[in-house]
Amino acid sequence: MCIHHTVRTWFRRGLLAAVAAVFSFGSLPSGAQGAPTPPQQAPELAIAVCGTCHGVDGNSINPMFPRLAGQKAWYIKQQLKEFRAQTRGDPYAVAYMWGMANQLSNATIDALANYFSRQTPGPGTPHSPAVIAQGRAIFEHGIPSQGVPACAACHGPQGLGTSQFPRLAGQHAEYILKQLQSFQSNMRKVAIMHGVAQTLHKSQMKQVADYLESLP
Repeated sequence: MCIHHTVRTWFRRGLLAAVAAVFSFGSLPSGAQGAPTPPQQAPELAIAVCGTCHGVDGNSINPMFPRLAGQKAWYIKQQLKEFRAQTRGDPYAVAYMWGMANQLSNATIDALANYFSRQTPGPGTPHSPAVIAQGRAIFEHGIPSQGVPACAACHGPQGLGTSQFPRLAGQHAEYILKQLQSFQSNMRKVAIMHGVAQTLHKSQMKQVADYLESLP
């Protein structure tokens, strides 16, 4: 009962935040309306609009919305362009980000990505040692019997990301779990991640997600 109440509360808060952000978005000048945003104005836009859901410093507290602090700039740019083009199809992307990114210019996307990538990630969220050990084993070694490769092979030994793969360390476990399920179902069409996730059980996804959320 408490869990369901918490989820409903998160949803209501997230929905209200998104609605508020849309109205703020419509009233902002320059980059919010499709014109380039100078780098010095990126913090204003990030705080006034993106910060409503993702936190003013990119450390969101609502697991509906990913933490952006310290994320690779190239990855933020890529995702914003996919939202703008409406090619990323997971439910939250459709419900929130398609509309939010609709009028962003490339220059504004660059400015926002650079702003959030330079923010300091917050601390990880503790989980039980047993769960962390299970998740870490999957992250570092994969599950050979299921054909699941090691996540660390692409995302780095500490989950900090690379020039080709995004940062996962410190990300909300609930968000990671939802993305893995979207990859598995091909709702979010990323071939390499569909291959990784297709044989994972939900319990295994959760173990990995909890481990990653525990990382700084």
